[in-house]
Amino acid sequence: MTQRVALATVMDRLSIDAVITDYAVAVSDGAWDDYAALFTPDGHADYRGAGRPAGPAAEAGRWLAESLPRCPARQHLIVNRRLDLEDLGGYPGDRAQVRADYLSPAGPGPWDGETPPAVVTGGRYVFELRRTETGWRILTVKAHQRWRYAPGAAAG
Repeated sequence: MTQRVALATVMDRLSIDAVITDYAVAVSDGAWDDYAALFTPDGHADYRGAGRPAGPAAEAGRWLAESLPRCPARQHLIVNRRLDLEDLGGYPGDRAQVRADYLSPAGPGPWDGETPPAVVTGGRYVFELRRTETGWRILTVKAHQRWRYAPGAAAG
C-alpha cells in the first residue's frame, strides 16, 4: 500500500465515522432534514428489529419525526464502531459497512436528575455506505434491538 493510498483510506474512514456521528446527532436533535441528507437517494432504513417500520429513508425520517416528539428528551449514542472498507486489491473501494452498538435513553424530559428516562434501549446497527459525488452516504441502516428497559414498568 502506498502512502497516498494509506492517506486516502484514513480520510475515508474519518469521513464514514463523521456520517455515523451525524446520524446519531440528527436522531438525538430531531434534525430530520439532516437525517435525510445522510442517505443516498435510494437509501433504506430498517427498524423492524427495534419494533419499528422499514422502508425508504425519506419515509423512515417522516415516521421518526412524527413518533419521537413523544420523547423530546433523548440522546442517541452510537459506540463500538467496527468499520470494514471495501478492499479492491489494496485500494479502497466505494462501499463500506459499519457495525456499531447503540444506547438510546428517551423520555418526556427534561430530566431532573431524579426522574429516570421513560425508556432506555440498546442494540446494534448495521450500516451499509456508498461513496457518492457528494461524499459517503448511508445506503442502508438496519437496527437490531438487544434490550429495552422501561423504569417503573411492571415486570413480566
